[in-house]
Amino acid sequence: MANATPSRLGQINGAGDVDALFLKVFAGEVLTAFEETNVTADKHMVRSISNGKSAQFPITGKIGAEYHVPGAEITGGQVPANERVITIDDLLISNAFIANIDEAKNHYDVRSIYSTEIGRALAYTYDKHILSLLIQAARDTSPVTGEDGGGKIVAAEGITDDTGEALIAALFQAAQTLDEKHIPSEDRYAFLNPAAYYLLAQNTKIMNTLWNGVGSYKDANVMKVAGINIVKTTHAPYGTKVLATDLPLAGTAGKYAVDATTTFGVVAHKMAVGTVKLLDLAMESEYDIRRQGTLMVAKYAMGHGVLRPAASVELATA
Repeated sequence: MANATPSRLGQINGAGDVDALFLKVFAGEVLTAFEETNVTADKHMVRSISNGKSAQFPITGKIGAEYHVPGAEITGGQVPANERVITIDDLLISNAFIANIDEAKNHYDVRSIYSTEIGRALAYTYDKHILSLLIQAARDTSPVTGEDGGGKIVAAEGITDDTGEALIAALFQAAQTLDEKHIPSEDRYAFLNPAAYYLLAQNTKIMNTLWNGVGSYKDANVMKVAGINIVKTTHAPYGTKVLATDLPLAGTAGKYAVDATTTFGVVAHKMAVGTVKLLDLAMESEYDIRRQGTLMVAKYAMGHGVLRPAASVELATA
């Protein structure tokens, strides 16, 4: 009897690597999960480098104006400037190993579940680092002499005020603070945890179309307050104190540690912090014959840092 010819679902056109298509599915699922979970990637400055361990971000001050005296030579005014250097952290990975025997016994697709969780894990870490830095930025001084530092709005009620009025007032104060520091009105974001976000969603002033409210009370969709885009996230360290020793990741030098025990939100323009990408999000999957299973790994090499403190405002209860 002739041997049967198996149909290998992972091969491309029935030839080559038997896992070729599986890797593409895995990569797509990780990327999708990362993009769906991540809320900060497009809301701050991002720069890619092809090699090296750091990148410089130039920071310039304001240029003055003066009246010209007829006949006087124009020599050019002095513009205060500095730079912020962001270093690359160690390679961040998220991985899972699937034993053949376990996969055979399962009655559902475990690879899809693992790849989704891997993407979410990387997105969570990314967001947590950016949000920690936004709080740090709000407490920092400007690297340029004479320029404004970060800001802080104290609202003792925080999110304990069931009407949401204290939170709304804090957001308007944050917008005013950014205005007074000449921060552009576009690309401003307020990062709030669910408790704060849903307070806004229940406030009829925010949704009232007669007041030009934008959003949906039915879907609890809050879009803007005081011209600030509202972003809901569970990745912020609000209400906690993150010490350098609490950070399990090597290669960060504890730079994402922050005491946010009294913080309930942060409002920032996208120029407040920056990211340097050395290795963008990448995925690998390989069958290990010695261990009789498949190892799935997703990784990136990036670094994050504070750029312009004036562009960040902390919302706190004290």
